[in-house]
Amino acid sequence: MKKYSVFGFFILFCAFLPSIQAQNKAEKAILTVMYAQEIAWNKGDLPGFMEGYWHSDSLTFIGSRGLTRGWQTTLDNYKKSYPDVAAMGKLTFTILKVEQLDRKNAFVIGKWHLKRVKDELSGHYTLLWKKVGGKWVIVADHSS
Repeated sequence: MKKYSVFGFFILFCAFLPSIQAQNKAEKAILTVMYAQEIAWNKGDLPGFMEGYWHSDSLTFIGSRGLTRGWQTTLDNYKKSYPDVAAMGKLTFTILKVEQLDRKNAFVIGKWHLKRVKDELSGHYTLLWKKVGGKWVIVADHSS
């Protein structure tokens, strides 16, 4: 039977600690943005909800209507689909997985649930996140 030294495990742990800390910091930042999005949505604040997205013409959104490009186009589509607070209902995210791919890229898989007075909707999403200008933002959203 092989014996492993505690010192060896300690050295290995210390070598990976900065990476683990960076991942935890990124995950916390991303989850904070998503929590702020829920709050904004539930207040009827679509521009506030959109603050979690990359403010760029290169933003990609894939939903039931197909592919959309651009922050403003995505906001306009949300406004058409959810014209008032009643249509917006109460949004809840359930995070299934957060994975940091590298220092500046991560993805999130989860479920969304929308409860309205007259009905309930739900589905899944995959979000590609990028750190842009020191801030984590969604650069691609595939929601179904």
